[in-house]
Amino acid sequence: MSSDLRIAFIGGGNMAAALGAGLAGKLCPADHIHVVDINEDIRARWQGLGSTAAASADETLRSCNVWIYAVKPQVMAQVVEATRPWLAPGTLVISIAAGITLARFEQWLAGAQALRLVRCMPNTPALVGAGASGLYASAAVPQAQRDLATSILAAVGTVTWVEQEAQLDAVTALSGSGPAYIFLLIEALTAGGERLGLVQADAQALAIQTVLGAAQLAAASSETPAVLRQRVTSPGGTTAAALQVFEQREWPAIVADAMAAAARRAEELSQGS
Repeated sequence: MSSDLRIAFIGGGNMAAALGAGLAGKLCPADHIHVVDINEDIRARWQGLGSTAAASADETLRSCNVWIYAVKPQVMAQVVEATRPWLAPGTLVISIAAGITLARFEQWLAGAQALRLVRCMPNTPALVGAGASGLYASAAVPQAQRDLATSILAAVGTVTWVEQEAQLDAVTALSGSGPAYIFLLIEALTAGGERLGLVQADAQALAIQTVLGAAQLAAASSETPAVLRQRVTSPGGTTAAALQVFEQREWPAIVADAMAAAARRAEELSQGS
């Protein structure tokens, strides 16, 4: 835990709260975390955890060497404008807002010295410490601050760095939107179980645990998911019968097309359309 690290969350909602819970007492003390949020209840929750909070940007921001912007994309420009006067040279700035490119941040922070920007695409399982985040840094970010960004996001899950900012669109399509695909699969498995005679609660419990267990097995195994799938699939058996239907309906192609649509939309959002 670092006594020198001071973090400001600009926006203190669910994703920021998940990160804060992972950081407090681990990377830095709770009272080294400062939150700016207009919502009084959100500020009260952070203060209850030992952090400081304010309704608007103030001098406290200047003492924070990491800023994490965690507000909605549609209000980001005005929030950046309000906080810019307190940005000290060399501060690590992390954005977890979808669709806001580093170029736009550089525009909004024009005049600030030694800009060090990291763009992050997290996902909602970060709320339970099981997130997957993709990161991209501007060339001005030194390795030490890249490592710091990794440590911050690793507090709520795994971290993957990409070499080109455009690759964050693929991260968005895969892990950013991916939880929704898995929730849809759970819904479908539950409905299928009900149609086969199970009560809804039992079908849902079995579906959730099956997805969770399969993911844990894949994470723990040295084998590829393809090999694990083959081991479950006995020739002429029940799994083979099910997989044949997936193949006939071209399920892998459906998933690929869905991800391509998500990536296209992410690119459109990053261009402001």
